[in-house]
Amino acid sequence: MGHSNLSSLVSLCSTTICSALVVVSVLGIGSTTYAIEGKEADRLALLEFKKGITHDPFMVFSSWNNSIGFCQWQGVTCGHRHRRVTKLRLVAQNLVGSISPFIGNLSFLRCLHLQSNSLIHEIPPEIGRLRRLRELRLHNNTISGRIPTNVSGCMHIEVLSLANNYLVGEIPVDLSSLSKLKKFSVGYNRLKGIIPPFLGNLSSLEVLSAPFNNLSGSIPHSLGNLMNLEYIALGANLLSGTIPARIFNLSSITNFDVGVNQIHGSLPLDLGITFPNLQNLALSFNQFTGSIPPSISNASNLGFLTIAGNNFTGNIPSLEKLQKLQWLSTTGNPLGRGEADDLSFLFSLTNATILELLAVNNNSLGGVLPKYISNFSSTLKVFLIDENNIAGIIPSGISNLFNLERLYLRNNQLSGTIPHDLGKLQNLQEMLLSDNKLSGNIPDSLGNLSRLIRLDLKSNNLQGSIPSSLGNCQSLLSLDLYNNSLSGAIPPQVIGLSSLSVYLDLSQNHFTGSLPIEVGNLKNLGALYLSENMLSGEIPSSLGSCIKMEYLAMEENLFLGTIPSSLGSLRGLQQLDLSRNNLSGKIPDFFVDLKVLELLNLSYNNLEGLVPIGGVFKNSTATSVVGNNLLCGGIPEMELPKCNFGEPKKKKKLTIILIVFGILGTTFVISFLFICWLRKKRTESTSNSSENMSYQSLSKATGGFSPNNLLGVGSFGSVYKGILDEGRKTIAVKVLNLLQRGAAKSFLAECEALRNIRHRNLLKVLTVCSSVDFHGNDFKALVYEFMIHGSLEDWLHPVAQDQDEEHEHEPRNLNLYQRLNIAIDVASALEYLHYHCQMPIVHCDLKPSNVLLDDEMVGHVGDFGLAKFSPKVNHIINSSNEQSSSIGIRGTIGYTAPEYGMGNEVSVYGDVYSYGILLLEMFTKKGPTDGMFQGALDLHSFVKVALPHRVMEITDPILFQEREGERNFGRNKIQECLISILGIGVACSTNQPGERMNIIEVVAQLHMIKKKLVG
Repeated sequence: MGHSNLSSLVSLCSTTICSALVVVSVLGIGSTTYAIEGKEADRLALLEFKKGITHDPFMVFSSWNNSIGFCQWQGVTCGHRHRRVTKLRLVAQNLVGSISPFIGNLSFLRCLHLQSNSLIHEIPPEIGRLRRLRELRLHNNTISGRIPTNVSGCMHIEVLSLANNYLVGEIPVDLSSLSKLKKFSVGYNRLKGIIPPFLGNLSSLEVLSAPFNNLSGSIPHSLGNLMNLEYIALGANLLSGTIPARIFNLSSITNFDVGVNQIHGSLPLDLGITFPNLQNLALSFNQFTGSIPPSISNASNLGFLTIAGNNFTGNIPSLEKLQKLQWLSTTGNPLGRGEADDLSFLFSLTNATILELLAVNNNSLGGVLPKYISNFSSTLKVFLIDENNIAGIIPSGISNLFNLERLYLRNNQLSGTIPHDLGKLQNLQEMLLSDNKLSGNIPDSLGNLSRLIRLDLKSNNLQGSIPSSLGNCQSLLSLDLYNNSLSGAIPPQVIGLSSLSVYLDLSQNHFTGSLPIEVGNLKNLGALYLSENMLSGEIPSSLGSCIKMEYLAMEENLFLGTIPSSLGSLRGLQQLDLSRNNLSGKIPDFFVDLKVLELLNLSYNNLEGLVPIGGVFKNSTATSVVGNNLLCGGIPEMELPKCNFGEPKKKKKLTIILIVFGILGTTFVISFLFICWLRKKRTESTSNSSENMSYQSLSKATGGFSPNNLLGVGSFGSVYKGILDEGRKTIAVKVLNLLQRGAAKSFLAECEALRNIRHRNLLKVLTVCSSVDFHGNDFKALVYEFMIHGSLEDWLHPVAQDQDEEHEHEPRNLNLYQRLNIAIDVASALEYLHYHCQMPIVHCDLKPSNVLLDDEMVGHVGDFGLAKFSPKVNHIINSSNEQSSSIGIRGTIGYTAPEYGMGNEVSVYGDVYSYGILLLEMFTKKGPTDGMFQGALDLHSFVKVALPHRVMEITDPILFQEREGERNFGRNKIQECLISILGIGVACSTNQPGERMNIIEVVAQLHMIKKKLVG
């Protein structure tokens, strides 16, 4: 058989990659031919590997063709002698697909580096055929299944890195044969079972990393045999028991992390001597007892010491030799004795020249805050010493720590005044001095802290007025001055600080004067507390502009006048307390319409008239109106007198009335008959004219439905901008295309839905028009409030503007805070539709173009043309057990829940899926139908595989850019919040309806993320 026949045979075997060795042995050909065919086997194996990749965004495989030799293909390295593949390295290329089993045919392969991609499915067992393999790096992918036992065939493997995947099962005992293994990394998976004792027999092991799994049992004693072990990370598992004493004899250890487990016991007194090379000691959130070994200072390379959340007692020892210390956290231990020398260890920290975090809060430390803390390293960013028993004054020298970002001194016994020099800490973001014994004035210099986002001075004895300079803190999100002795008028500059969005608490002080109208600037504020002051005058109507308000407390003041009707705009209000004032007039009816209002206290005022019986007034425990002696009616539980608004005056008046009634009786009958005849004639002559006028007015408002006023085109019609009332009111008119199949049904569905709903985050319909146009054709339209900022789609994916447009250069970008607020708005709307309507409503078409933004960038969900009433909120249909329904797919491709495509009925879970996709799109700026999503890759999996470590790679880069005039939350905090937000999006958009998050939980979680973001 000649060489041509041999090539033909290899070609025929290409689908199964015939082994070159088999070909050689059968044909008995020479060594030169064997080398050639061995190379061909490598080439074919690489091509099979390429076939397993379904998405290659960076065009890695563009070079993998016959124009050049495979040793020159990107990511491929060959040996100099045999020209066989020895290394395949395709790292962080966003590859999607699976690892081909033909990888096992690369018999000379020494290094396989495929980490930080989006590889799926299981690790092929054929990898066990790679006898020469030294390194297998598959971490940071989405690989599932078990660790294959066949890996034990890689007898020479030194690095096995499988972290951050979805691996399950136990660590296979077969790996005990890997005697040359140096690094074993399987953290951030779903492994269970025990830490196998055989790991202690792998004498070459240097790195053992298995954090964030479900491993249980105790740490095996055999690990004490690993004399080369440098790095051990077993944190965030379910481990219990004690740390074997032999492990503390491993002098090579540099990293020892067993935090967040259930381990108990104490630390050996000579820890710093037996671990001389220690760089990181992480024991937080376990059940350790005893004292911190004084020898810890001997571990002079120690950079991170975190023992928070244990039961360590005694004093914190001197750490004078730890000059490389960066983090020290003893939070949540009963350390200290409440004595004067408890803080003596702080002096030793003046030697730590790169210290960044010092957290000794929530302990039992006493003594006086020493002046020498001003000598700490200027690198210090976080200083937390709150919730102790520390007395004395705040040293002014703390202002030397000019990089300080967080200063927590709350819940101590500090006295004296707030140092004026604190105003020099230009990088300070959070300052918490509450619950101390501080006195004097609030320094004007605090107005220099331009990056301050949280200032908490509550429960002290501060006097004087609020300095107006605090109005310069344009990043301030929350201000708490509760329970002091502050007085004077509330400065308009502070009460009108529009950045305040979490809470403003000025209660239990001695403020006087009226509430400034600038309070209306707090459009994003969630809670305002003004109770127990001496504020007077009327409640300003501008308070109704605070549309995000959830908690409003104004009790025990001197407010007078009526309750302003503008408060009816606070649709998200949950608690309102106006008790113990001098308010008069009637109880406004709008309280009945505040659907989320759960507590209303109007007691001890001068209110009069009828008490409503709807809304919050249905619940006597949620509403209090006692102490208003002129009120009547209400539900029986309120025990108010019945209303009696009219009685016969005198008998002579009754006689006069009877006479007049007799005289007018005949006149009334005649008049009634005349009116009925006139109304009938008027109806006959003007009924059609009335409808034409409605069409005519809309036509006039939109310039004859001019293309210049066209805002957009949807599935069933077009939306136009219109102007009514001689330019005083701008509207949006949705004109149905009745020639489009389903348009009429859409119109009826939207009318029915909108008739039953009212919520601040739903697009308000002003009226409907069902008439005929000038040509006698049927005309149907809905008239909405005009949303000046357009749709969310316009902001996420703006279309290039013409060069002559007025706002050509205006950027249309949403920052992180705006996107989070809009996400909360949309989720709140869905929560209302699903759980707070008389009958649950499923929107069925949630997407960015159906989320409209008003002048305050508040999100409003619109377009209910596909909406459907759902009698069962939690109704899920299993597609395998139900016949297909005839409803067809509802919604828009990419946003529609997958079960709809199987014929399942609509449910609230479908809306949750759409919301999940919408949430992912908002923060990645990638739509579900983006061209990059092909094959198995979609927006859901694209985000899922990137969490949590690659969140910066997938999110909209603009979210990490600090622009002038915007809040600076800090890169780390932004990253943490994005991980949480995208996690919610992934949880909402899973394929199985029953596994999706409940929208109520979504709203709660987003509010928590918002509070975390703003401190």
